[in-house]
Amino acid sequence: MPTPRLEHLNLTSSDPQAMAAMLDDLFGWQIRWQGEAKDGGHTIHVGNDDTYLAVYAPKAQVAAKTNNHYTTTGGLNHVGVVVDDIDAVEAKVIARGLKPVMHGDYEPGRRFYFHDPDGIEFEVVSYS
Repeated sequence: MPTPRLEHLNLTSSDPQAMAAMLDDLFGWQIRWQGEAKDGGHTIHVGNDDTYLAVYAPKAQVAAKTNNHYTTTGGLNHVGVVVDDIDAVEAKVIARGLKPVMHGDYEPGRRFYFHDPDGIEFEVVSYS
């Protein structure tokens, strides 16, 4: 039996096109598919050949989250992405007007975090 692997995460975004463009810019990911989705919404699958983020926007805009997701059962804490050149990715994050925070050098690598315009937290980590 093959080893199970994570295929995708599905996130709600106010602007899936903008998020897909950000993920392409930061990580070199590509749109794998896009189209109609649940309840008349629209989804874009953006990633690589093995994994992706499904970026979903409902037909009607929903309210932004206002609570601390780290203390909400069932909340998404962050999306972790492994990169080869963490300094290059951090420069791109800054160039997009986003703020890198919580830098850490630890065994076995380095990391930082940032929030996208919808408040979704990403952890960027390098083991190089």
